[in-house]
Amino acid sequence: MRAISQDALGGPEVLKVTDVERPSPGPTEVLVRVHAAGLNPTDWKHRATGGLLGKPPFVLGWDVSGVVESVGLGTTLYKPGDEVFGMLRYPYGHGAFAEYVAAPARTFARKPRNVDHVHAAALPLAALTAWQALTDTAGVTAGQRVLIHAAAGGVGHLAVQIAKARGAYVIGTASAAKHAFLRGLGADELIDYRSVDFAEAVEDVDVVIDTMGGDHGPRSLRTLRRGGVIVSLVLSNTDAGLGAQAEALGVRAESMLVEPDLAALKAIAALVEAGRLRAEIDTVLPLEQAAKAHERGETGRTTGKIVLTVR
Repeated sequence: MRAISQDALGGPEVLKVTDVERPSPGPTEVLVRVHAAGLNPTDWKHRATGGLLGKPPFVLGWDVSGVVESVGLGTTLYKPGDEVFGMLRYPYGHGAFAEYVAAPARTFARKPRNVDHVHAAALPLAALTAWQALTDTAGVTAGQRVLIHAAAGGVGHLAVQIAKARGAYVIGTASAAKHAFLRGLGADELIDYRSVDFAEAVEDVDVVIDTMGGDHGPRSLRTLRRGGVIVSLVLSNTDAGLGAQAEALGVRAESMLVEPDLAALKAIAALVEAGRLRAEIDTVLPLEQAAKAHERGETGRTTGKIVLTVR
């Protein structure tokens, strides 16, 4: 089968179309024919540094939408022909940039009926990250104030919608050019990070979702009310002393990695089918143009998600 692989770390130019062995589903696994694969910042970070994967060769990609081709021994959730979407186990289940993937059946949920494979492939990793940060880690409830950094990004724009679906008052940071887009998603208050210091403009926040890292963590602590929580999604940039600073202020600091979660995927699909959650698509390119997709992602100027079409 065709796949996008790399033999060395480096820029987008290391990504090449190659032929690799088609996987077979093991017990309780499914083989999925990939129709579309979503990109996330973790893809270009691993391409350049190896990250949690170490040295190549490897096939990147965690977001999949496609059709079940065959099932392994003991699998009852799906049958060949079922349309599914999901996130391969992060980080070591990578391999979505290929014509087929094999993974545990519960990695996937049924694709929302009202969206195509491109929009479904844009959801899993980013939407699961937002869901697990907001619901499982922060426990957001109706009426709470939630500050979301980089609100127009892949995780951010989905987090805005999930927080609104839970009844929160949502504050987002984004460039002024993206404010109209975010208001359309339901954001209540927006801050142009280029002209306004969010740490001076926002107060009495219950939850901060930090997709940026660096000094955003320490600065965000000043916006939290006592008992609030900041959830950092950029582990490599998390300030080492953030937990101690948070404790001194009477707030909580958490860092998280996204996990496969069938129940959460079903909840996400239900929101999509109810018209309460949608993935904004920035760019769609064929699998062969994965390098171009990485170049686009690394500009940091995308709104929503980049998706590769495989079939």
